[in-house]
Amino acid sequence: MTALILALIAGAIVGLSLGVLGGGGSVLAVPALIYLLGMAPTQAATASLLIVAATSVTGLLAHARAGNVRWFPGTAFAAAGVPLAIAVGAVSHRLPQTLLTVAFSLLAGAAAWRMLRGGAPEAGDGHTVRPGRAALAGAGLGGVTGLLGVGGGFLAVPALVTVLGFAMPQAVGTSLLVIAVNALAALAARLPSAGVLDWVLVGPFLGAAIIGAWEGKRIAAKVPARRLQRIFAVLLLAVAVFMLADALW
Repeated sequence: MTALILALIAGAIVGLSLGVLGGGGSVLAVPALIYLLGMAPTQAATASLLIVAATSVTGLLAHARAGNVRWFPGTAFAAAGVPLAIAVGAVSHRLPQTLLTVAFSLLAGAAAWRMLRGGAPEAGDGHTVRPGRAALAGAGLGGVTGLLGVGGGFLAVPALVTVLGFAMPQAVGTSLLVIAVNALAALAARLPSAGVLDWVLVGPFLGAAIIGAWEGKRIAAKVPARRLQRIFAVLLLAVAVFMLADALW
């Protein structure tokens, strides 16, 4: 199977994940870019941010048309993460590659385990939001995005539900706004040290991801999200175990 075909398949899966679940795509994008397309971890993280930012905007437009995006609180939540996304993204290339791979695999494993353990997080009443807690959650998400090159949707959705009291459909749609803002901020910080991206592979990956995001929104309306989430979680857990084993042994 050629690298181009692998890029198209991986991109479609990433886009479908973002469109259906509002997150998780970047957790698969990074290992796909490393192990399928042969990129170095730091370069894969940069390419992942570009892919996830563009795909999130595409998915965001689809969810906005359905009325599932809360623009003002979502923008405020995302803005809290921008400073850390920029600061951490600017220095992440100086960290050891093995450390980044281990950290990524542990985060991916934790996300998969959370998805497998139970259903959707319970929403609050939507009227008792604590600004300090919301700002802290947003900042933490920005730091994760800058360090590992992931959009953090698998963290954003639970945070929007439990901290801001969003209903699940609104959390999924608004998470794409948060992902796009944080990914663009971290990407701007990483670009000066990223080197030249292989657009022969990144371009098709990105195109397939964008198409997948539109298709994912359609699928989300027809297939139970919990079933799709479990399938994704099993795949993500397998990827996390493989990456951890590869980094340590």
